[in-house]
Amino acid sequence: MAGHVQDRWFRTELGPDGKTRKVKTDRHGLGMRYRARYVAPDGTEKSKSFPDKQKRLADAWLTNTEADMARGQYIDPRAARVTFREYTERWIAALTIDLTSRAAVEGRLRLHALPYLGTRPIGSFQPEHIRDWNRQLEDAVASAQYRRLIFDAVSSVLNAAVDDRLLASNPCRARSVKAPRPAPTRVHPWTAGQVFGVRAGLPDRYQGTVDVGAGCGLRQGEIFGLADDNIGDLGWLYVRQQVKKVRGTLVYAPPKRGKLRDVPLDPEVSAALAEHMERFPPVEVTLPWLTPTGPKVTHRLVFTSSIGAAIWSQGFNDQAWKPALASAGIIPAPEKGERYAAAREHGMHALRHFYASVLLDAGENIKALSLYLGHGDPGFTLRVYTHLMPSSETRTRNAISAMYRAAGHAHEDQETAQAA
Repeated sequence: MAGHVQDRWFRTELGPDGKTRKVKTDRHGLGMRYRARYVAPDGTEKSKSFPDKQKRLADAWLTNTEADMARGQYIDPRAARVTFREYTERWIAALTIDLTSRAAVEGRLRLHALPYLGTRPIGSFQPEHIRDWNRQLEDAVASAQYRRLIFDAVSSVLNAAVDDRLLASNPCRARSVKAPRPAPTRVHPWTAGQVFGVRAGLPDRYQGTVDVGAGCGLRQGEIFGLADDNIGDLGWLYVRQQVKKVRGTLVYAPPKRGKLRDVPLDPEVSAALAEHMERFPPVEVTLPWLTPTGPKVTHRLVFTSSIGAAIWSQGFNDQAWKPALASAGIIPAPEKGERYAAAREHGMHALRHFYASVLLDAGENIKALSLYLGHGDPGFTLRVYTHLMPSSETRTRNAISAMYRAAGHAHEDQETAQAA
């Protein structure tokens, strides 16, 4: 049925003289006069009412609606009245990412988006609403990096709303909306002295974790999930699982992004692991797989707590790692009765940065380093560690000096320095 505009105050009928005429209806003077009606793509009839003297506006609205349907840009007005909160709840429930990541995204939205945007109909979002919220977010969250994660979560919800034909375009992508931009940071790897200083400050049963982190580049959860059968006899360490917390329960899970990998195992690290396992034999630890209700899986873990259980990262960080950082002079020791200060940049991830710096300094290529670290993209590895590639500026200086010498324009003192 083609769309049309109905006049609810008058009806057209045929008079005795055979001519059409307008006759007042029972609704004359009551409510909205015009009703624009059309059939939506799903086959249901939709309508919108307009007051007296706005027939032209009703016609224009109907024309635009039919044009949107022809272009595939139609937005169902009733569905678009679903609030941001209602739609976000459905969006979160349908996420297929792992439970830990889903919980993180859900937390960002519940804490920092729903209180501000939750009651707004999804179809009413405009760039100005995102700009206003973005400004409030600056006052509530100090970290630009965390603000960006929150912003990206909201943008993902609105992207889905566009795909579901509830919103014409994503206002987070409008040119007038500026996403939070974290200040660029550079990795500053520890020295070997700092690495071994931290190792010496750890309890004996945890000292080998430093060898695996600094000597193989494993993440903390991968170190805690290392099993004795992951240590190969031919100079390889197999990264097959990690220990992580999901909804307050420790579980086994694949490494980050499911990237199983094999890492070269240096003889020194192998000897350190052998010594550790002689003093602290591997322990069979059973945990659920992926989720708290997942199937039970047993591994003989190389590193366990003092009671022979899987290691909880938070307890390890507070009770073992930070005291070791303080003993190595990396962070200050707290005053009596106080807690250690936050030291995010000096978590166990610092061992991965040290590993990367050692390999790059030895001339290892970015592609191989990316593979050993378990990165999804060598480009990411390059962006993070390019400033650690040691000989790039040396090669640049030498190339320019060689050009001057070849052209016969080298300065004598520089030639002497090169010869020396």
